[in-house]
Amino acid sequence: MPNKSTDALFQLIHSLEKSEKRNFKLYIKRNSSKGDLKIITLFDAIDKQNSYDEDAILGKNPSIKKQQLPNLKAHLYRQILISLMLLRNSTTNEFQFYEQLEFARTLYEKGLFHQSLRILDRIKDAAKTTHQIPLLITVLEEEKRIEYLHITRSSTDRATVLASEVEDAISHYNRQARLSSLVLQLYEWYIKNGIASNAKAEKEISSFFKDNLTADLRHPKGFYEKLYYFQAHCWYAYIRQDFLMYYRYCKKWTEVFAEYPEMLCIETENYLKGMHNLLNAHFNLRNFEGFKKSLEEFEKFALAPEANRDENTRIQTFVYLYTARINKHFLEGSFEEGIKLVPEIVEQLDKYELILDKHRTLVFYYKIASLYFGAGNYGKAIDYLNKIINWKVNLRNDLQCYARLLHLIAHYELDNFSLMEYLIKSVYRFMAKMENLSKVEEAMFGFLRRSFHISKREIKPEFVRLLDELKTMESGKFETRAFAYLDIISWLESKIYNKPVAGIIRKKYIEKKRFDKVSAKSPKQS
Repeated sequence: MPNKSTDALFQLIHSLEKSEKRNFKLYIKRNSSKGDLKIITLFDAIDKQNSYDEDAILGKNPSIKKQQLPNLKAHLYRQILISLMLLRNSTTNEFQFYEQLEFARTLYEKGLFHQSLRILDRIKDAAKTTHQIPLLITVLEEEKRIEYLHITRSSTDRATVLASEVEDAISHYNRQARLSSLVLQLYEWYIKNGIASNAKAEKEISSFFKDNLTADLRHPKGFYEKLYYFQAHCWYAYIRQDFLMYYRYCKKWTEVFAEYPEMLCIETENYLKGMHNLLNAHFNLRNFEGFKKSLEEFEKFALAPEANRDENTRIQTFVYLYTARINKHFLEGSFEEGIKLVPEIVEQLDKYELILDKHRTLVFYYKIASLYFGAGNYGKAIDYLNKIINWKVNLRNDLQCYARLLHLIAHYELDNFSLMEYLIKSVYRFMAKMENLSKVEEAMFGFLRRSFHISKREIKPEFVRLLDELKTMESGKFETRAFAYLDIISWLESKIYNKPVAGIIRKKYIEKKRFDKVSAKSPKQS
């Protein structure tokens, strides 16, 4: 499914809120010449379009000539950005810091270098408080320049102190930058490959992680070093499906904001993502009480000003909150209830289509399809799975594979046997090509092939046989992925006991809650 438009100006205009559009027009009318008002005409024309159509703009607005359009678009783009910058700058820490830095430079140019140094000293303290190491290095370099070029009558060891501060800041920033790069590269590996599905993939990711996490990075200091250190371990654990390690470092990721509370409003996006990963960790471990507690905490934060500060934080809050809400229904087996979320999710996906990354959209489609599958609505499940299968962008090979497998099972449930033979061969070839065939998938394909030659009266023993075979694989190191994407065990049990999948999962959920409650009351043995 392609974007409505890839035109940058169209995307920018359609990302604006009403207040931002109004502010832009006031800014243009106040600061531009009469001739520049032509860009207002162009702005209005693009704003009214559902997809970018250059011919329609030129046809309906004869005052805009074709040869003028590229320059007008570039000018309009720049003016929108300036109006947005002016609208938000007064409230951002970054602007206030760099505004003070410009004040210091202006005072220096006027020859008032003592006043300049006083401002630089204040910025330096603020940069240290908010862990803004690049800004700190810039300020220190300004101080060095003034001390070198002028007689400031500073303390006799001023040069030594400044040199030490610069060296420490650069060293700190170097570690921080290397850790953040490691996080980014691990995330990129996951987006391209999904989780490690075999010994070769695990060896590759383990070697990469150990080679890049050198000894000097293993004792992080300060907010950002700790944050990136915990994030790197989260991705490393998740890719390897080490869910206990994943949970441990997700928890540390969110707890770093309790250690540095002043950073919550500065790094809100990282807190949101940390909570998202913590909820995923609870989900993977089937930690119902922990999931419920973290979801309640996240829902409360979703209403806070920080989570609604701008479009970016609102989008992230929507993605992570609704992912968790769907997962809650997966845990409880309440698929029918979960389907009630679908219209709102689809509305938001459509609203943010131009700016929401496609990986997130694919994940939502898979989760929606899984909700419909769990509720027994296999036709709707197939509709959403087709959205993934027909997607042309090369993202998430693992998701593409499991979408095809679930698609195949949905057709099996609908008795679409005329399609089954073709689909089995097609899906098998696709997964084999992607090196995605585990023992679980091999067993599933074997069963589906055999099912063609077995009557419905004789099929139950085959379900039992497959269930017994898969249960021996549940704890297998490279088999956990299949169970994470698709609850095959519950599906088989539903066929054997002739009960809905939702009922099977619901029963497991109630039994697990009862067991956890009894365990919590039992006296701990020494």
